[in-house]
Amino acid sequence: MNEYPAVMPHGPIEMVADDVFWVRGSVSLAPGLRITRNMAIVRSGDELTLFHAVRLSPPGEAELAKLGTVKNVVKLANAHGMDDAYYLDHFDATYWALPDGARDQDPEIQQQLRDDNLPIDEAKLFAFRDSKEKEAALLVERGDGILITGDAVQNWPDSAGCSLPAKLVTRLMGFLKRPAQIGPPWRKMMTPENGTLQPDFERLADLDFAHIVPVHGHPLMNTAKQDLLATIEATYS
Repeated sequence: MNEYPAVMPHGPIEMVADDVFWVRGSVSLAPGLRITRNMAIVRSGDELTLFHAVRLSPPGEAELAKLGTVKNVVKLANAHGMDDAYYLDHFDATYWALPDGARDQDPEIQQQLRDDNLPIDEAKLFAFRDSKEKEAALLVERGDGILITGDAVQNWPDSAGCSLPAKLVTRLMGFLKRPAQIGPPWRKMMTPENGTLQPDFERLADLDFAHIVPVHGHPLMNTAKQDLLATIEATYS
């Protein structure tokens, strides 16, 4: 019998746009050091696709069930996936990731994310080409466009939900510096030696979106594309 990580503190399921939702969860990185992490949920009919899955409390699962049936679990961010196995086993969901995009501790990939093979319609896949490890984002082509991102693009207007030491650490590391921030540790770890990820981020900013639902921070509404362009300019100028 599998042992799953315990349920961590999380907020309610909140709507971002029609049939797109998010939940602010959390993860303990070390004793006393708890940061937030987000799950994005996209509904297609009565089927739900989860991105950066966060295990919910029983009341939270009851609210999730009101939205629909969990059909897919998607891994976009290399460093995330602690609750993926729970959803796969308990909801008989299908696991999606980039080819070779799962770590040794992750479940086996059942469906490979490709331009012509995605878990939802009206979507476009973005994969980083130059990062050291696999990382992706997914554009939900509904309304003005909603970009679901992993650690590469985060949005921390504040550090709500973090423990006190984590509030200090996230500020010192530059997470709260600007909207649509390129994750500082992610950039450091994923940039090739003597290389740059600027072309990847410029390709990402070329997509047609107005909103971002990141794995860390808070959804960024309406100004996401402009804010990401400003971040790229400030980071790589």
